[in-house]
Amino acid sequence: MDISEFDYDLPDELIAQQALPERDASRMLLVERQKKTWSDSNFASFPEFVCEDDVVVINNTRVFPARLVGQRDPSGGRVEVLLLRNLAPSIWEALIKPGAKLKQGARIKFGDSVLLADLLDAPGNGLRQLRFVHDRPWEAILEELGETPLPPYIHRPTGVSKDDEQRYQTIFARQRGAIAAPTAGLHFTKQTFTRVLAKGAHVAEITLHVGYGTFEPVRVEEIAQHHVDAEEFEVTEQAAATINEAKARGGRVIAVGTTTVRALESSGNSSGQLQARRAKTDLTIVPGYRFRIVDALLTNFHLPRSSLLLLVCAFAGRDLVLPAYRHAVEQAYRFYSYGDCMLLI
Repeated sequence: MDISEFDYDLPDELIAQQALPERDASRMLLVERQKKTWSDSNFASFPEFVCEDDVVVINNTRVFPARLVGQRDPSGGRVEVLLLRNLAPSIWEALIKPGAKLKQGARIKFGDSVLLADLLDAPGNGLRQLRFVHDRPWEAILEELGETPLPPYIHRPTGVSKDDEQRYQTIFARQRGAIAAPTAGLHFTKQTFTRVLAKGAHVAEITLHVGYGTFEPVRVEEIAQHHVDAEEFEVTEQAAATINEAKARGGRVIAVGTTTVRALESSGNSSGQLQARRAKTDLTIVPGYRFRIVDALLTNFHLPRSSLLLLVCAFAGRDLVLPAYRHAVEQAYRFYSYGDCMLLI
């Protein structure tokens, strides 16, 4: 299949620029796969679609302040750095603007030279390697100088706000390591979980540290040739047991977010059992993939021609998902990270 078959028109005004005042106030498009229908709902109603013995699986990764703004030394030109992957002590792979103009050996300084970075490689495919120099603990420096790495489609004159530090984290974010939030989880409140548990359902936590692979553009025309970069994940013994017991009782596995789907499907065996694992996954889910673990999916609306849209279409079918997306556009749903959500059952 060609990536052009996974496109849709989205007016810029539907791209959410701010989080709603209340986390659970989002709208929710309910998509029923067997009936091939969709209907308008709201996230506050999510627990009503959860049944006894189901298990709701969440990703407890925590976003770290991965965006740094510095100056080129000695010219003073502005340089933006998005930390992607820690390759070795003090060495990071990063996206840099303007990365194509900075030569190997260039030095960047941050925060009145509290932190320095030297470019280790020449301009190439967009990703660069930096060696950081500092005399204070790395985590403390990041907390002081780093910013929440909001997605590039959020455009504000004032940039990142203090509110983003809290709202671009799920309420269950614990395991630090992501450069982007697992956004389907942003809708949850403590009250949501209370109502889910009151239905006799269960909650399980996994970890997948969202990296560049999650949002890297699809650069090939034939989707079978697309590969998503590896990301670190962990499914604990406790999570695996909770999920397997729910499946044995006839309950459904409801994945909160595409990142949760990737972790779960990377840990399932051929008989549909989930295995505890801590590893890196390069699993790429496109239409034609056979799901082993996940029975239902809560997810936000994703970019056209993206890996995440391909995953959703693999789960529910392109002929259902894209018309549902067009309905969401017609009904002025809010899109992307701070936007509304859809529940596919």
